[in-house]
Amino acid sequence: MFASSIDWPGWSRGGRQELDALEALFSYAPRYAPVARRARLAFSEPDDVSELKVTERLRGNAGTDFGVPSLGPASDQEPMGEAEIERQLALLKAAWQTFDDVAAGAEGVELRKGPRGGGRDLGKIRRHVRESEEAYLTQLGSRPPKPVRNDDDGGAVRLRDAMVEALTASVGGRPLANPGAPKRPWSPRYVLRRTIWHALDHAWEIEDRARPASEEATT
Repeated sequence: MFASSIDWPGWSRGGRQELDALEALFSYAPRYAPVARRARLAFSEPDDVSELKVTERLRGNAGTDFGVPSLGPASDQEPMGEAEIERQLALLKAAWQTFDDVAAGAEGVELRKGPRGGGRDLGKIRRHVRESEEAYLTQLGSRPPKPVRNDDDGGAVRLRDAMVEALTASVGGRPLANPGAPKRPWSPRYVLRRTIWHALDHAWEIEDRARPASEEATT
């Protein structure tokens, strides 16, 4: 089960029951706040979990069971104006920079094994994030630039530039560059929600696994 903020894409945490997910979401507010500040957006942390108001409930699917917020709220199908796409792109870029900074800070650190992140090392996490973003861009309706499955920074930059370009074009009603034909295309809002969440989830995973067990952040 996941609790996700409608207005703050990427602020999404899971739990066994609804209250567990809400408490997890609340506990991650201090970790999300720096991302919002990096995007130059005013984010107010709730003082208590009771301040979180459930406005919509969705029945989960196989993705939810796997540990992914694979469903977006009904509002993810609504069109976006210029101000909203700029706001969400700022959060996307802040999430990417957060991931990059955390990954760079963990260079040479052996990540602890365990349930927080399984057995992936830093290089595999980076590749996983990049390959997932390639899939997200495909679901938006644009083929990703090639090659992107290597370890050079240029591949990630080209992929991210293509993502921003495709999102901007899609919202503006313009043809996508290098278009594809996904069977069930994702809306721009959901692509943003999913991409921001994924980058932050793995940034926080790296932070947790890079710390000694005694210093791990409360999750």
